[in-house]
Amino acid sequence: MGIESIIVFLIVGAIAGWLAGLIVSGFGFGLIGNMVVGIVGAFIAGYLFPALGISLGTGVIAAIIHATIGAVILLVLIKIVKRA
Repeated sequence: MGIESIIVFLIVGAIAGWLAGLIVSGFGFGLIGNMVVGIVGAFIAGYLFPALGISLGTGVIAAIIHATIGAVILLVLIKIVKRA
């Protein structure tokens, strides 16, 4: 994995985390936290989508959408746990 791939990975994670923070109102963790949420969300969606037979395609936009959906799932779970 080259430095360019790592930079794209971090940018996709940051965008996905930021979008997920907007979608799940009241949740945002700053730049680094949003990156982590976006990256973890990408892993969650990367596990769930193939198991469900869902494919969004390839490319950066599909990766952002993919990671955003996973990050929204993660934030909703965090919100539920915090309320309990």
